[in-house]
Formats: sequence, C-alpha cells, structure tokens
Amino acid sequence: MKNDRKFRGGCHCGAVAFEVSGALELVEDCNCSICAKKAYLHWIVPREAFRLLTPEKDLATYSFNTGVAQHHFCPRCGVAPFYIPRSDPDKIDVNARCLDGVDLSTLAIRRFDGRNWEASFRDQRGVDPVKPPTERN
Repeated sequence: MKNDRKFRGGCHCGAVAFEVSGALELVEDCNCSICAKKAYLHWIVPREAFRLLTPEKDLATYSFNTGVAQHHFCPRCGVAPFYIPRSDPDKIDVNARCLDGVDLSTLAIRRFDGRNWEASFRDQRGVDPVKPPTERN
C-alpha cells in the first residue's frame, strides 16, 4: 500500500521494543474498563506486520473475562504497548500512543463502545463476536 510505513515502538523504559509496518491512518478509542484506564489507542495489524524485538519471556501478561485477550505489558515500567485482542486474536493490537514519532492529532479516531462490547462488535462488524474469527463471515 502506498501509505505503508515502518514504525518502532515500545514501553517507557525501553525494555519492551517492537517494529510494526502498515498504513497508520485510523485508530480506535474504546471505553471498556481496561482500555479507558490504559488510555489505549488501538491499531490492529496482521501478525506478519509486527515484529517483537524483546524476548517474549520478558513480557508480563494479564488476561481476564473470556481469557482470549492477552494484555502484554512491561513488568518494569508497566506500560502496555501491544496485546492480542479479543476481537481479532489472530492479529496484534498496537497502542498508537507507544509508537515513536507519531503525531496522534493527524489520525482519525473511531469510538468503540466497549462497555457494551458484544453489541458494539456486532453493530460494527455485522457478525457474532462469540464465533472464532475463522468461523466469521
């Protein structure tokens, strides 16, 4: 794609680092309990567009509710630069706030009502969120 670009990102202390490629134009702002507290701006990318530069064993991971989402964060500084999302467990959800050199004011922001996750997912994608991604559509 013509707008594809490679970005570097990571946590505050530098212990977690990654590279990600893609067209960063739209991010999502979710109001669910965890995203609101983390001030996450979601950019979901294919796994092949993401390269973790930190050994996976050096990450801390938090999971709750359905257990599908794997919220990775730095055990030293606590910053959460990416995770495996419940909505797309075959992809990576990058926190755009953790990308180096990105002017967030240039990005389109779509709101997602994560407090009503299942209904919002269904409204936005037109599919049942309970089904695995391979069985959707």
